Amino acid sequence: MAKEVRELKQEEFPLAEKVWTQYRGQKADPKRERIYGVFVDGALAATARCTRHSGGLEMDCVFTLDEHRGHGYAREVVKKLLDECGSETIYIHSTLPLIEFYGSLGFEPIPEARLPASIRERFLFCFGQMEGCNVAPMMRNPGGAR
Repeated sequence: MAKEVRELKQEEFPLAEKVWTQYRGQKADPKRERIYGVFVDGALAATARCTRHSGGLEMDCVFTLDEHRGHGYAREVVKKLLDECGSETIYIHSTLPLIEFYGSLGFEPIPEARLPASIRERFLFCFGQMEGCNVAPMMRNPGGAR
């Protein structure tokens, strides 16, 4: 089994979109995003995306295909993203069950009001009650624990 963890080239973004059909059907935006992946035997198995918003960086689309779960690929791809994008503060909307996982990668829970407006607005449908939507805002300062 050959494994490679790296940033996707823009022409590979459709590979991530194909993976994301199992994860909320996200679309890639090459103008604002960097996408990282774990490739297993040449096939994309896990992703993490870093998006530049007017208020800062957001990480999302951390997803591993069902058949590749349990091998630590999510941790590996997030670490790669942090190695390359972590010189700035990164914000996330963690699901409540994953707070500990992201905490182990240097993220800390923050009040919703501390999210930059351009990142917070992605969850306006929660009406200021992110926990009720099973979401917790978190941030990681540059050089956070890994």
